Amino acid sequence: MSEIRAGTAAPDGSYDVAVIGYGPTGVTAANLLGAAGLKVVVLERDSEIFSRARAISTDEEVVRIWQRAGLAERLKQDMLTERPVDFVDASGRSFISARPTPRGHGHPPQMFIYQPALEQVLRDGVRRYPNVEILLGHECLRVRQDADGVELTVAGTTDDTVRRLRASYVIAADGGSSLTRAQLNIGYEGRTYEDRWVVIDTRMLKPWPDHDKLRFHCDPARPAVDCPTPLGHHRYEFPLLPGDDEKQLTTEDAVHQLVSRYGIGRDSIEVLRATVYSHHVRFATRFRVGRIFLAGDAAHAMPPWIGQGMAAGVRDVANLCWKLDAVLRGELPESVLDSYETERKPHVREVTKRAVLVGRVITERRPPVTRVRNTVLRTLGRFPRFSARMQDANWIPVARYDAGLQAPSRTKATGHQVPQPWVTDADGERVRLDDALGGRWLVLHARAAAPTPAWDLPGVPALTITPVGSEPAEGALVDSDDVLLPWMAGRGATTLALRPDAYVYASAPAGVPLPPPPPGFAPSLVRRPTAATAQ
Repeated sequence: MSEIRAGTAAPDGSYDVAVIGYGPTGVTAANLLGAAGLKVVVLERDSEIFSRARAISTDEEVVRIWQRAGLAERLKQDMLTERPVDFVDASGRSFISARPTPRGHGHPPQMFIYQPALEQVLRDGVRRYPNVEILLGHECLRVRQDADGVELTVAGTTDDTVRRLRASYVIAADGGSSLTRAQLNIGYEGRTYEDRWVVIDTRMLKPWPDHDKLRFHCDPARPAVDCPTPLGHHRYEFPLLPGDDEKQLTTEDAVHQLVSRYGIGRDSIEVLRATVYSHHVRFATRFRVGRIFLAGDAAHAMPPWIGQGMAAGVRDVANLCWKLDAVLRGELPESVLDSYETERKPHVREVTKRAVLVGRVITERRPPVTRVRNTVLRTLGRFPRFSARMQDANWIPVARYDAGLQAPSRTKATGHQVPQPWVTDADGERVRLDDALGGRWLVLHARAAAPTPAWDLPGVPALTITPVGSEPAEGALVDSDDVLLPWMAGRGATTLALRPDAYVYASAPAGVPLPPPPPGFAPSLVRRPTAATAQ
């Protein structure tokens, strides 16, 4: 059944942005674009949230993105945070034990999720925006673009209705089998791994020892993933071995037999569903064709070993949506949209490499190799420096940009996202940095304002960061956690020009002029609505 927002969005059938797909990537885009005040339509083939929990974890940077949508605190209520991670051998003995280390984004470094519940909260968030129209049970059959926009042919999946919509831009977040990508003749290169895995979602009936710990059972006989998920759920994953019957292995009896090897009895769990899937490594050859952009699994697919498939899609739209907003408002030229692929593709490739590497550790099936692996890693773990490195489970590379929308004169700070500590604003309120920045272009000064003639433009505010213990003042933020000023000093910067996503466009040391804004930059005098003001 369609959920159609009343025609306040675009009664003439024309929109600023059409989003195809309403999974985590698409619903995040709908929230970000809705908060920006754009006219948006979302097209989703299915009428209900997909019931199977696919993603099982996320990280602090992704929750920081959802913070921009005003939903971080609500989402965290349904998450499990900061659980230990163990790689164990066939006997259950650990050879790597780790805890994720915070990277300064202002949220716990790793959180386990139950995806259907997470998606429901994100969809509820979209309801705040009358400028976003949701068409569930509608499939986009064709996209055709011209110099002024994109025409979308849309069919109802429960009836024979066909309608045509028009949007200035399209975000295709319609999954790994993206029909949009196929229509655009964009290649989807990579490989599919031979091993197929059965993923099992269960409901906990009673707890067992270490039920809240993520364990990778690196058993050459049959590796397994044993993962806590919130709201009383638990996830298991096992590979299909030669000779296994796929249909039989997904039966309830087979599932109980698989988990019984870890001491989990029938009285401990209720099996909700068991599904077989394959692992893929895929990259679209292009992320953009004219006015149409691929995001999430439509643009890339990776194995699940470090829990970054969903996160990568959320990062995609976080990078893209504010740029679309700026172009549609005339603040930036359309050419900046090319920076989406330039910035996102290298990071996705690096994350995928890490996922493949961790997967090799987990799924190694040759007993002689696993014996060497276990012995070597245990031995190295006795050395403090190596042990500390293993304990610091930062397998996810930092999302920094070596090219894209940034000043041509690079510095140590350029292309990095500033950390997000708590700061004290002019009213004496303790707030997270991003909430104080407001998702806009902004100049940050360390300790004292310096002349920035190229950035003295209407619509580009400036704030001064003052040390711990300073009195709150207009135009200043107190670095309450003593994080921002040391971060800037460590990169030789006394002035930063920040993009709306808190990435450094340009920086300069004391006595050096800040590089100018991007060509064609015309900041708006009207401050955009935010997630908070839209509620």
